Amino acid sequence: MDPTTTGTWNLLLRNYYLHNDLRDDAGQQSYQQEWAQGFLGELRSGFTDGMVGVGADVHGFVGIKLDGGRGHAGTGLLPVDSDGRSHNYTSAGGALKLRAGNHLLRYGEMTVETPVFDTGDKRLQPEYATGVMLDSAPSPDLQLQAGRFTRFRNQDGSSGHDDFSGVGASTANSAISLAGVRLFATRDISGAAYISQLDDTWRQVYLNLKASRTGWTLDGNLYRSRDQGAARAGNIETLAYSLLGSYQLEAQNFSLAYQHVDGDTPFDFVGGDSIYLANSVKYSDFNSAGERSWQARYDLNFAAFGVAGLSLMARYVRGYGIDGSHAPADGAYADARLQGGGRHWERDLDLRYTVQQGPVKDLRLSLSYVSHRGNDNQLQRDIDRVYFIIEYPLKGML
Repeated sequence: MDPTTTGTWNLLLRNYYLHNDLRDDAGQQSYQQEWAQGFLGELRSGFTDGMVGVGADVHGFVGIKLDGGRGHAGTGLLPVDSDGRSHNYTSAGGALKLRAGNHLLRYGEMTVETPVFDTGDKRLQPEYATGVMLDSAPSPDLQLQAGRFTRFRNQDGSSGHDDFSGVGASTANSAISLAGVRLFATRDISGAAYISQLDDTWRQVYLNLKASRTGWTLDGNLYRSRDQGAARAGNIETLAYSLLGSYQLEAQNFSLAYQHVDGDTPFDFVGGDSIYLANSVKYSDFNSAGERSWQARYDLNFAAFGVAGLSLMARYVRGYGIDGSHAPADGAYADARLQGGGRHWERDLDLRYTVQQGPVKDLRLSLSYVSHRGNDNQLQRDIDRVYFIIEYPLKGML
């Protein structure tokens, strides 16, 4: 929370190239490639004087197509019209905010970051949700959040009337509510507990416990989802959990993770980043019915070799045991009623560099490669994907 009465402005220049080579024989589009330039501006006011300070945040976005013609559009960078052509788009929104001490209340369109509802920022434009959000920090060891959201804007949308969709569920004609607490966030042992409800669809509980000590980190996440109200997505009874351990050795970090989805339907969520399980990675979330998965990851910070700002990440995830054959035939997950034996794997490589000084300080470059393969008893297509992203943030005081 910003305790000052001074406002700030931010402008993010984001140049994004995305290439998809879909390698299976699914009879669908096999090649997608788009290149676009985004301009994301934000104005964040300070607060008026008094017991309750008043302010406002506004944001605007322009997305410009550089490449992405008919026949190879559809990566999610740009909107696609009925002729299959991508095009430029714009959006704008804002939120009123009130502050009293360490309590902040916002109403309007905003990004949201919680384990049970998290608007994503994975393409040119972030996702947004419209509603009310309370952030409260009674002490450094206790943080509270609560909110309710009724309108949504997708990453490639200009309208606040979009819907977020998961494997089978959707925010269409619905709203999502949440409440949660984070404990001891700055200590060696921390935790969190949240609950959310997608009206007439599901009620979800989330628990987290994290421990860190002298280079070691152990992070456990658990979700419990059950259908709620009119159960528009059908019967849901899913337990999903993951455990990740990592060890920092000077410039290197080694990680291993295990994840399990226990239920007849996938672990579903709405909002691009609303899954904090360890094996939710760049392409797949490894969240199918009955799925077990493990991950091995390696990170290297080149600052130890005299190249500050340069980092490398390599990751491999394998999922197996997928069995959607017991999903209700009349529910939202009927398309996921695959026979047992589903398996797949994903391999990710990331190379990132941030300029440390000079006239373009903070310029960020990211080159990523993703490869995914699976058999016929899992839902995701075989793909080789390349990302190249250039970001340059500008900021100042109002």
